[in-house]
Amino acid sequence: MKVNIIFSPNNVDDLYFTGKITVVIDVLRATSVILKAISVGAKEVIPVSSIDFAMKISVNSHGGQTLLCGERNTKIIDGFDLGNSPLEYTEETVNGKSVILFTTNGSKAIVKAKYSEKVFVASFNNLSKMAEYLVNLNKDVEIIASGSSGIFCLEDSICAGALVKKMLEHKPEIELTDASNASLVLNEKYGSDIFNMMNTCEHGVLLKENGFESDIEFCSTIDNLPIIPYFTGGEIKLLKQEEKTNNNV
Repeated sequence: MKVNIIFSPNNVDDLYFTGKITVVIDVLRATSVILKAISVGAKEVIPVSSIDFAMKISVNSHGGQTLLCGERNTKIIDGFDLGNSPLEYTEETVNGKSVILFTTNGSKAIVKAKYSEKVFVASFNNLSKMAEYLVNLNKDVEIIASGSSGIFCLEDSICAGALVKKMLEHKPEIELTDASNASLVLNEKYGSDIFNMMNTCEHGVLLKENGFESDIEFCSTIDNLPIIPYFTGGEIKLLKQEEKTNNNV
């Protein structure tokens, strides 16, 4: 079993992921939003790579059963129902509904990995559950750190390193690439205080400047959403217990 980390989805093309097991991380804030939406009963999350495509899908959807959600430059997009704050995604708001999600980085990274055999969504919020599942799957894994507009970002790379560390606790003989080892080093340096790291990283500072301090606290909480969302057929859904047992998503 070999684990590799991609520090920006722009480093590879779409076909690179063909047949691979892929995990997408965007801890500030897209993958935390997806986890929260699925955990409170969203029917599915539909990630999209452009605002135009998000609006096109919403026009063809059933009224009241679909929410148009996402952000541009951290703020909710005009005409959208929700932004990119996990705290907005409550059971009352999203239960039973389809969430169309566009974000600057995370939703694009998920769509880019669409040719993978399996695509999962991870953050600090489901770290242990995701690590355990991947080890039991016992296949090579590609972890995408979504980054920021195609550029390396600290928080996603540290989360990737934290995921690798958790996997190694279950299976010490996992083969690591140079990128995976680099993420382990970053996690060793910054991972003891995730909240502080996320408050001081570039995107964390930007979020604070725009009034999203509470989001940083939520996104830095480890294992508060122990579920596994997976992307299939253009939709992200909850991996159910029987699928976890059989590994047949």
